[in-house]
Amino acid sequence: MRFDLVALPLAATCLFLAGCAPATRVVLLPQPDGRPSAVTVASSATGAQLVLDAPYAQADISSMGGVARDVTDEKTVRKNYAQLLAITPAPAQHFTLHFVLGSTELTTESLAELDAILTKATALPGGEILVTGHTDRVGAVSANDALSLQRATLIRDMIVQRGFDPLRVYAAGRGERKPIVPTADEVEEPRNRRVEIEVR
Repeated sequence: MRFDLVALPLAATCLFLAGCAPATRVVLLPQPDGRPSAVTVASSATGAQLVLDAPYAQADISSMGGVARDVTDEKTVRKNYAQLLAITPAPAQHFTLHFVLGSTELTTESLAELDAILTKATALPGGEILVTGHTDRVGAVSANDALSLQRATLIRDMIVQRGFDPLRVYAAGRGERKPIVPTADEVEEPRNRRVEIEVR
């Protein structure tokens, strides 16, 4: 499960002051899509640990290795950790293109969206792109494995042609294993014939 957190070592001179902030603070940030997340925070010195499982839950680890739970809020985090948040990577972007049955030919709708999707996908030159191909359950499993990889490779090549670093674009085929819409074998389902593009 993916989580976002802020882990902050504080200035050593601060540790000698009574009531000063902890040596390390961990703050669990909310997911951009609202999904729940959690992280276990443990002290290497004492083995003490606790689980942060709510947005803005906070763990403070003292210089002696104690771990204490606290809670903060968005306004405080933005104020205290503005520089750190400024360098946080943008959330991953997801795009989907659909294909004609049994082929590497894009549907009319996806063909119309292709240029805009490729432009968005290549707008972050410092990231990486994962292109994953899928099929519906029509045809043999081995044939669908090959077809899904062909679909992913086709879109990967288009992204590379746009000037994106080929060493940071990955193509994978998943065949019929991860359908959007579960069906019985040999049932056509256009929504399953797709390539998913993740820009991260």
